[in-house]
Amino acid sequence: MPRLILLLAIIAVVYLLVRRARALPPQQRRGAYLKLALGAALVAALGLTLTGRMHWVGAALTGLLVAARQLLPVLVRLFPMLSSLRSQGATGGRGSTVESDILRMHLDHDSGDLQGEVLRGEFKGWRLADMDRAQLESLLAYCRREDSDSAQLLSSYLQRRFPGEDNFDSGPAHGGGAMSRREALAVLGLEEDATEEDIVAAHRSLMQKLHPDRGGNDYLAAKLNQAKDLLLG
Repeated sequence: MPRLILLLAIIAVVYLLVRRARALPPQQRRGAYLKLALGAALVAALGLTLTGRMHWVGAALTGLLVAARQLLPVLVRLFPMLSSLRSQGATGGRGSTVESDILRMHLDHDSGDLQGEVLRGEFKGWRLADMDRAQLESLLAYCRREDSDSAQLLSSYLQRRFPGEDNFDSGPAHGGGAMSRREALAVLGLEEDATEEDIVAAHRSLMQKLHPDRGGNDYLAAKLNQAKDLLLG
């Protein structure tokens, strides 16, 4: 009977952890499932060791494997070289970042690809690319209620993802509130030591990708102009 109770308890815990993992944003589920699998392996190894079916060395190796997996993010932060190796293969081109209260958007300068992440609300942690049409429309309604800048930003993304549709408009575009120098540099994808020529060149290049006359969006074009004006004083 005690073994049956223990087994049922383990099954219940696993079920709850799986449900929790399934509720995470898609890009976080893989890591959650991996942690769950490693935890299950560790529990199984301990159980086999305690019942005499596995040598203690096997349980120790399993524990080391789990510990190594958990410590990997810490090692990456402590050793920048590992971080650079880990990120090798990712796009090496520059990108621009525009952030509002609800969304963070990133534009790849080489491909012109626009991607976004939700910072708060029901879909916090979700990437826009992983959301379907109904979820995006729900998020747009939330942005319209909570933050006009976020609504404009999401509208920009939706107009690019669903070209030719006009039901994503969020009203007249504007540059948003006050912008800091750091934000302006992020919008244009520049470093702190950017020269006047760098600023003008980055603005011109991005406007070619985002200007409304070229299939872009009024709001993002306004943000680019605001960033340029601030940096050039």
